[in-house]
Amino acid sequence: MDTASWVALISIGVTIFFMLGVPVLLVIAYWVIGCSFVLGLTLDNMGAELLNVFNKGFALLAMPLFILTGDLINQSGIARRLSDFAYACLGWVRGGLAMASLGACGLFAAISGSNSATTATIGSMLHPEMVKGGYDERFSAATAAAGGTVGIIIPPSIIFIVYGFLMNLPISDLFIAGIIPGALMVIGMQIACWVICSLNGWGHLIPLRLTRVLKTAFGAWLGFFAIGLVLWGIYTGKFSPTEAAGVTVGFCIIAGLVSHLLSGLMGQHSAKSVEEKSFAEMFVVEGFTLFQLPSIVVRSAQITGILAPLIAISVVMQQILSLLGAQDVIGEFVRSMGGYHAVLFTSMAIVFVSGMVLESLPVTIILAPILAPIAASVGVDPVHFAVVFLVGASIGFITPPYGLNLYVASGVTGVPYFKLLRYTVPYLAALISVWILVSLTPDLALALLPQR
Repeated sequence: MDTASWVALISIGVTIFFMLGVPVLLVIAYWVIGCSFVLGLTLDNMGAELLNVFNKGFALLAMPLFILTGDLINQSGIARRLSDFAYACLGWVRGGLAMASLGACGLFAAISGSNSATTATIGSMLHPEMVKGGYDERFSAATAAAGGTVGIIIPPSIIFIVYGFLMNLPISDLFIAGIIPGALMVIGMQIACWVICSLNGWGHLIPLRLTRVLKTAFGAWLGFFAIGLVLWGIYTGKFSPTEAAGVTVGFCIIAGLVSHLLSGLMGQHSAKSVEEKSFAEMFVVEGFTLFQLPSIVVRSAQITGILAPLIAISVVMQQILSLLGAQDVIGEFVRSMGGYHAVLFTSMAIVFVSGMVLESLPVTIILAPILAPIAASVGVDPVHFAVVFLVGASIGFITPPYGLNLYVASGVTGVPYFKLLRYTVPYLAALISVWILVSLTPDLALALLPQR
């Protein structure tokens, strides 16, 4: 058989593996190994390329640090305080708790930078509360899954780090460019949530009390400080995204350890409601002990151990696709579309379809080097295209048949995967609307950037 026939056969085989539930990392690895033999490449070459990815990737060091940050703020109770604040602000609106969970996802994303961590954390905390509050359990789980999509758009963002590393773009610029689109994604989903909850009469309303808002805002001060620390440091150029990640981890460790000590001295009980806690008790989160810290680090390392090999093997996959000429075929197809908007929307369609079957990391690593130069050649700003590309990739997190966030939400809530699909449709509509708006309005991504 010729090379094309062997590649087609290998591709069919790994597709079957994927449909049988084999992890994406192994599916891509099997394809890379098979195609390497077909092309006459040695496994030594693959090993060298895998090592080379991380030898030249200082920016990628931010990834495990931001993952650790997410686990630290979850374990310390900071994430719960951010959720309480969001509910205090929105609980008086029909569907307020569901809207608050989406707002909490945005706040959590502004510290963690991970979609799956955002979905798992907010879903495990607020899904039981939503069910108790009269929401359909399937809608509640779908809300957590949808909210997690902003985890890779609102800075800091792990996938922006990878994109900047691949395309040689300033990661700080990408972070800043994601602020407004990420906020619009949250607002768009909240509007969809309000409509659905109003039609179904879901959610128990709570009165809007200034004292409750102030208490919860005061109680979430550590979370707000961490968010501000990251954005201030990156925006002003005081430190790089990698340094920002290290600073934030250090702050979260100190805050968690000190808070646990203070909460013990104060005799604080986490079971108290917001109304029962004094301002002094709201000031101090539960925190964690020094002995709990190793288990938190190990949990973060396990997530990093999944993502890092996926990044490396996807880079090798992209190189093999280049040798096979796939990049030229896709590139010529996109170029043939014509001008600015035709190329932009064709690229968006390719990203959307790819996101239905692949995780955002391989989508970014494989397609960004192909599509970004073509978009730039027709006048699309590279940073604007990065935001458009990654917003599209984030929508894939709740788009079947893959939909990583749907699997995560199903796992933490116990709601079967297929029962979530119906309730993701309104959120998909909202996200796609925002995506189109961002693609047609570059200033939404570029307005906050310093003069370039």
